[in-house]
Amino acid sequence: MISFRLDAEDLADTRFAISPLREVVGSLRALRAPALYPLHVRWRAAVLHELAPADARLLAALVGDTLALPDFLTPRPASFASTLDEQLTVVRATPAQTVRRDLLAAHAPRPLPAALRAVAAPGDAPVAELLEELSELLRRYWESALLPSWPRMRLVLEADITHRARQLATGGARLLFADLHRNLRWDDGVLRVDRMRGHHHVDGSGRGLRLVPSLFAHQPAPPVSAAEPPMLAYPSRGAATLWEPEPEPDAPALTALLGAPRSTLLRLLAESLPTVELARRLGVTPSAVSQHLRVLHATGLVTRARDGRRVLYRRSPLGERLARHGGA
Repeated sequence: MISFRLDAEDLADTRFAISPLREVVGSLRALRAPALYPLHVRWRAAVLHELAPADARLLAALVGDTLALPDFLTPRPASFASTLDEQLTVVRATPAQTVRRDLLAAHAPRPLPAALRAVAAPGDAPVAELLEELSELLRRYWESALLPSWPRMRLVLEADITHRARQLATGGARLLFADLHRNLRWDDGVLRVDRMRGHHHVDGSGRGLRLVPSLFAHQPAPPVSAAEPPMLAYPSRGAATLWEPEPEPDAPALTALLGAPRSTLLRLLAESLPTVELARRLGVTPSAVSQHLRVLHATGLVTRARDGRRVLYRRSPLGERLARHGGA
């Protein structure tokens, strides 16, 4: 069991945070133990198909046999939504002794995997080289495995936080912790995390508690080391909706929203076109097209750029999403 003693000051500084790096590193558990993550099976297969063998070996080496993760790779978020670059900067600055401590703790009682044994060499240089290699690897992995789905993932995580914040506001810490997970117990100012490999107690000492929802946590996950300040990653609500297929395009709905002329214009503007060409294709006057383009541009659905004497229009990223979902 791992427990946190939280006084009034700690509870006042209990905050939620979204951590891209936590999702990156937590997702490695899904690659290592697919049976615990049935919702991510198809995602896992796609990721493994794209991973280079050397990258896959090093990523797998970061996860212990008990699925423990090195604490230095899941730093406590400094803000509600730290960026991956900000978190990797923290990772790169980790002292060598902390890196060694966390890697050994994640793999204890077994020795370090071959891919990580260089850190056992004396001096800080081997650790610095490993930190740089890991930072670049985690960035590549993020860009290929998670970034394409990150907007959708973040919406799910933010929805969870909204729900939890409402619980905290209406029922206090007792209601919040009672609903986070069955392995959590809140009693007399102590938050206990049951069924943990580690056994230690952490005093908040006014440092507050960070609560981090994760789509790749199958149970509450506090830091492995007792030296780390209170933080708890927990399974996010809504994970089952993450990989649901997007709804089929509904062209009539887009027409109902924008009207037939503007819906048709949005469909044509998959390529850059001037007003005159749009008018020719639609069989109307350029002035009629210009009126609709002004509205589409003002609402951020199209962009415009000058090409000599012509002004070219094209769907914006927002217009692309609306057109894709609306079947334009």
